[in-house]
Amino acid sequence: MLTTRTIWSFCLVASFLLWSGDAVAGELSERLANFPQWEKLTSVQPASGDLVYPEWMAGTWQITSTLVDLAAPLAPDIITPGFEGNRRQLNHPVSFVVRFVKEQPSISGLKILPQINKKSPILVADRAFNSLNVARAYLGDEAVLSTKVDPDSPNRQITFLRSSRQLVSIVTARATETIPDGKFITSEVFQQLFKGGSRPYLNSVESTTAYHKLLTANPAIEADQVTAVYLSPQDPDYFKAGSRPVALYRYRLEFVPAQMPTTQKE
Repeated sequence: MLTTRTIWSFCLVASFLLWSGDAVAGELSERLANFPQWEKLTSVQPASGDLVYPEWMAGTWQITSTLVDLAAPLAPDIITPGFEGNRRQLNHPVSFVVRFVKEQPSISGLKILPQINKKSPILVADRAFNSLNVARAYLGDEAVLSTKVDPDSPNRQITFLRSSRQLVSIVTARATETIPDGKFITSEVFQQLFKGGSRPYLNSVESTTAYHKLLTANPAIEADQVTAVYLSPQDPDYFKAGSRPVALYRYRLEFVPAQMPTTQKE
């Protein structure tokens, strides 16, 4: 059975899922270093287009994701649904497959025809494929029916669940940062709406991830990811929380080249 607590657990890692301006130099790396002393990120820009990844992330990857730390900065006054349940996931790895593919650049979500597009293809996440695999890894194959990305915008997608339930995710803002030591850092802010329960549930999530290319094959890439959950204005505790997150989750990600067909699981 899909409960609100279960959906919250899944929401935390569904952000593998825009072209954007760079963040203020070093802000994202400093943000990760200052965990869990966080406030809302201010340097993000409105999301437009798709997030462009570095060439060394191209391909299909087997990812092992491990929750290594979590914090509820406003506890015991404010604790999100599922927080205590997620504590049981500490140091328990979860594996799934993702891929990053070449695509023609777009304008306002509309792809430019190759014959008139003079820009080189860009590397982006296969959001539908990735989100489906992440969702099934956390919720089970039978619980997740499909995922769909808005054809007019890579920033909006829907995950279709059993019992006519849906998780709608809309990326609203983002920033990127490239570090000379081989790290690529991204931060995306998105709104999530869970529909189909007794009442719709809305929250705001920020996912900041530092990817690091390694000189080994196993793993070939490692990443440090922090997901921060903020209350929506509709929440009765919204003004009490202010600009502070109500939950923080830190993950260690390890990427190994996947030895499997790249067709999407159905």
